[in-house]
Amino acid sequence: MTYLTIASMTSRADENDKWAPYAKPGGWNDPDMLEVGNGGMTTEEYRSHFSIWALAKAPLLIGCDVRSMDKATHEILSNSEVIAVNQDKLGVQGKKIKWDGGLEVWAGPLSGGRVAVVLWNRRGSETSITANFEDIGLKSSDAVEVRDLWEHSTTSVQSQISAMVGSHACKMYVLSPK
Repeated sequence: MTYLTIASMTSRADENDKWAPYAKPGGWNDPDMLEVGNGGMTTEEYRSHFSIWALAKAPLLIGCDVRSMDKATHEILSNSEVIAVNQDKLGVQGKKIKWDGGLEVWAGPLSGGRVAVVLWNRRGSETSITANFEDIGLKSSDAVEVRDLWEHSTTSVQSQISAMVGSHACKMYVLSPK
């Protein structure tokens, strides 16, 4: 069995991103099934894989043997907040909106004026990533509630969102204007 590696996963994410304008309810882009839990990537890489697929509204087809998945795999694949982004009724595929040498911001609109954001670090070391509100479809003057979908915590910010992001890891948020 050939396992998906971080390089092939990011390549598929980039290829799928090109087709974002054509995705809509009844016609979703499919970058391939999820490889979360199949070996070949770290837990953080699997979390990034699941986050990007969810934001891109890709079909979340589980590719691992669910009878023998470990706790970390189960927690990733059953994160109801991330799945809710994938299943949002607005039905707009998120896309890459900013990239700088492996530091990426992916975002997409959600129902109710909300925005899903993934800060993705494709580099080999931890670093800070910032998304300015203008780049993700919000006004810089907006104060928003920020829900961290992996930490299951909520804060408030204005004008931008920044985070330290580990190597090959991501942070995923839903921003809701107040």
